[in-house]
Amino acid sequence: MEDSQRESSVKIGKKAFLGSVLIIFILMIVSGIMGRVLPAGNYDRMIENGREVVLSDSFQYITSPDYPVWRWISAPVEVLWGADSLTVITLCLLIIFISGSVTVLESAGIIAYMLDELVEKFRSRKYLLMALIIFMFMFLASFLGIYEGLVPLILFIVPLAHSLGWDSLTGLGMSLMPLAFGFSAAVTNPFTVGVAQKIAGLPLFSGAWYRIIFFVIVYFIVYFFVSSHARLIEKNPGRSLVFHEDMKLKKNHMETKKQVLEDHKKKEMNRAVIWFACSMSAAIMMVLLASVVSILSDLAFPLMGLFFLIGGIGSALLVKIPRGDIFRFFGKGTLGILPGILLVLMAYSVKHIIDQAQITDTILYLASGAIKQASPGAAAFLVYLLTLGMNFFIGSASAKAFLIMPILTPLADLVGITRQTAVLAFDFGDGFSNMIYPSNALLLIALGFTVVSYPKWIRWTFPIQIVMLALTCGFLYGAVQFGFGPF
Repeated sequence: MEDSQRESSVKIGKKAFLGSVLIIFILMIVSGIMGRVLPAGNYDRMIENGREVVLSDSFQYITSPDYPVWRWISAPVEVLWGADSLTVITLCLLIIFISGSVTVLESAGIIAYMLDELVEKFRSRKYLLMALIIFMFMFLASFLGIYEGLVPLILFIVPLAHSLGWDSLTGLGMSLMPLAFGFSAAVTNPFTVGVAQKIAGLPLFSGAWYRIIFFVIVYFIVYFFVSSHARLIEKNPGRSLVFHEDMKLKKNHMETKKQVLEDHKKKEMNRAVIWFACSMSAAIMMVLLASVVSILSDLAFPLMGLFFLIGGIGSALLVKIPRGDIFRFFGKGTLGILPGILLVLMAYSVKHIIDQAQITDTILYLASGAIKQASPGAAAFLVYLLTLGMNFFIGSASAKAFLIMPILTPLADLVGITRQTAVLAFDFGDGFSNMIYPSNALLLIALGFTVVSYPKWIRWTFPIQIVMLALTCGFLYGAVQFGFGPF
């Protein structure tokens, strides 16, 4: 069939890949130099409710380990058997399963069919559809803490943006941007607000009214930013930063659209769409279940990938795609995304280098010393900056909370800010940088699913990042002034 001869859209471009490799390589070198400059140190830890917690007054300097320069370069390989090995391996498998399955769906014409049906229903109300999609991503991330489980949906939202006359940046603005900002504007996110409040001894999800106000403001800012860009692209498509890259993808979609109903009956397509939708619903439910059942937390990625695989291959079988073609499509998608796996390994190696040099706790100790000497207002902003800094090396929100909050809680009491304000500062610092740091593997994966390079992503999102920085600082200032509580 003609679809099998077309190039898959699930592919990392050479230019974008080389640019990302260069940026992360520089970060690896900088991390290695930091390991040489800063003294090693560590806090004692204890197990509390099955999780490792830092003892705030136990820091001590230790002898710096012998960590040779050549191991900075080998770090992307070492992460495969390091402390984060399970997460790295399952994340790589997830990428393979998703990319292969989506290529199968794409080559079978199922994605084009789904998008065309959706566009037909919302053709005259496409900005309403945009508003609903942005709200869905923000709500699930803010209230339920779903982040990784929604990243694969970017593969469908970006082509949807193309079908509606927009560009890949608009698609990312409808998916990745509200996902990251929703996680940051957390109202009841169990991984940020929930864990941090528990460690701080606060009532669970207390102070939600203030965070809801923040969530609503962030939502309207995101919608205004993305819709304004979309209207600009409608008037002048050449203004898009990815205009030339998008042209090829849109051409592929138009060719697929012509083939869909020639090759497959509509009834078969509808069955395939229902099968895939059920598989995706099961995947999202599994991620939700894993967030509350600790024994399933390590299985979230592989199970999500498995449901994607079942959904993709099952849908192709329902439209009578030959098994040999399905395996060929899957292999093509896997080969196209393999460079993304190298980016993931390099991104995780930044944290690995810092950990091997044993300076993570040193950075935290030095920062806490500055916070201790600050005024209440300055202390709140320093907590924000500390979390922003630690997020560069530790992507997991809950892991960061167990590391930072035991130290920040007594500091908050000491400098005269409420613990609720410290939690708010931690929440802001944890989330917003997820859209910026190249050490964030999920950001690289999300961009790798599109034609948008990391430098172009930063260039496009820079204005809204500045607005969000000002907004978060304003809310932190307000929290300090009125004593955001209960305590």
